[in-house]
Amino acid sequence: MSSELEKQSIGGFLQQLADRTPTPGGGAVAATSLATAAAMAHMAVSYSHGRATLQSFDALHKEAMDILSTLPSKAMQLADQDATAYGQLNQLWKLKEDDPVRLEGWDQAVKGAIDAPLEVMRQAMEMLELVSRLVEATTPMLISDLAVAAITAESAARSAHWNVLINLPSVRDAAHGESLESNASEMLERCSTLTRSIEQGCRSD
Repeated sequence: MSSELEKQSIGGFLQQLADRTPTPGGGAVAATSLATAAAMAHMAVSYSHGRATLQSFDALHKEAMDILSTLPSKAMQLADQDATAYGQLNQLWKLKEDDPVRLEGWDQAVKGAIDAPLEVMRQAMEMLELVSRLVEATTPMLISDLAVAAITAESAARSAHWNVLINLPSVRDAAHGESLESNASEMLERCSTLTRSIEQGCRSD
């Protein structure tokens, strides 16, 4: 199933992003960055697959292309999920703190606003784990594109991390909020470490 953002042109998306509207916003930028990163990595792998000098990586190439071919759509679905969650939370913000509707729906709305960017971070981390295995399996002509894919995936994770942080103060369970923050920080650190390693590997090649 295509997401709403997938149906737009790049120009249309950028115009909506620039407009004075609550969505698309940072969550959409994070998710579309992940989609872009996956598409870029897929291109690098597709050019590497089938080359005689890289024949030993044939299974890895196939595994990578299977994963990377579906990740852009997953990322765009997360962009829509983020926008929906933000819209629900935004409506509750407009109500008084003791409004029964706000009290009943608050925790679930906050959870939705955090779940989407957390998943973007997780998907970015898993993609970077995969890309780290592809450095030696990529033709030198496309190695810069693989590096760009890694940098863009890290950018997606960093952007999504901010969307997590901005919503954490709204988590009423302090212990749960601390756990979410710790989880997000660990994923971000892992993404940064992987990206630096990938960049170094690409330079070495």
